[in-house]
Amino acid sequence: MSFDDLSLFDLSLLGWTAARVSALPVGTVPARVARVDRGAAEVIAADGTHHVRYGAQVRRAAAADPVALPCVGDWVALRPLAEGRSELAAVLPRTSSFMRGGVSRTSRAGLSGDGQGQVLAANVDVVFVAEPSMHATDFADLGRIERLVALAWESGATPVVLLTKSDLFENGLDDLVSDVRAAAPGVDVHAVSSLLGEGVGLVGGYLAGSRTAVVLGPSGAGKSTLVNALAETAAMPTQLVRAADGRGRHTTVHRELIPLPGGGLVIDTPGIRRVGLYEMTDGVDLVFSDIDELSRGCRFDDCDHDAEPGCAVIAALENGELPERRLTSWRKLQREAAWMATRTDVRLRKERQNRWRQIHKEMRRSGRNRP
Repeated sequence: MSFDDLSLFDLSLLGWTAARVSALPVGTVPARVARVDRGAAEVIAADGTHHVRYGAQVRRAAAADPVALPCVGDWVALRPLAEGRSELAAVLPRTSSFMRGGVSRTSRAGLSGDGQGQVLAANVDVVFVAEPSMHATDFADLGRIERLVALAWESGATPVVLLTKSDLFENGLDDLVSDVRAAAPGVDVHAVSSLLGEGVGLVGGYLAGSRTAVVLGPSGAGKSTLVNALAETAAMPTQLVRAADGRGRHTTVHRELIPLPGGGLVIDTPGIRRVGLYEMTDGVDLVFSDIDELSRGCRFDDCDHDAEPGCAVIAALENGELPERRLTSWRKLQREAAWMATRTDVRLRKERQNRWRQIHKEMRRSGRNRP
């Protein structure tokens, strides 16, 4: 299905619900963002697709906080303009948002940002964490899976881990699936071969009706190949991984919302090397529910699971019940989440201070202008 066909469909097939109607500003119509460009977006409305620029209100909000920028999956309000054009007048409230931290005007990667975030996908029901079953030199990255699953839980969507390219994994696939399930308790884990069609129907089952999924993972994980298999067409370009190191190239260079012929929608994304946590509350705890369960047996309620006496987590580590890699990963994500929380607090304090300075400046100006 292409965007040119969408004028034949009701917006409810793209996820529109009556509950969103009250959020529409007067004089606007709803549309869903399929792709974003600098200062503009390709959106799907009831009468087809439009390339629209951001209105003044959207630009002001985005200047104050990048989180307010329209992103793929957003429901937005279009305001008609002269000559049949429209502008993107407002971003409607999100039911879920997959966010990464550490994004600012001066830094776009890692933890060197100022506590601002970036929304990678909005109004998503399912997050497919795509991890290649096997690279040329290493196995699935459990730490990366834990990080992305934590962010998925935090987004408000349901994470599902897909071990892609399973046809290239010769021995021990069942053991790998078990290891990944241990790293993501309570999360569905499936081995998938998009080229052979194995598991593709099962993946599509998560998108029944008008549900939306985003596919996240490193370059070379086979995300675009999976999207093409779901779309039953070459919706996204693909490339082979490099033979020398098994790594993939950034075939997908933008995020794009793609409707599927069997119902549902999927967002393909560029490969992710690293994603910082952002305003984490329960995501890390859900990923490490096994450590949370063990901690209930600790002698002290505020146990850091380091060197405290009577620590049930350390005891589980020593008797082999808890892998050392798992505890190390938990400590790393806990530290990062705490760091990001402090950076966010600093940013919010600065914003409040700037607002008060502006208010005081206006008050002084008003006082000088009085007769």
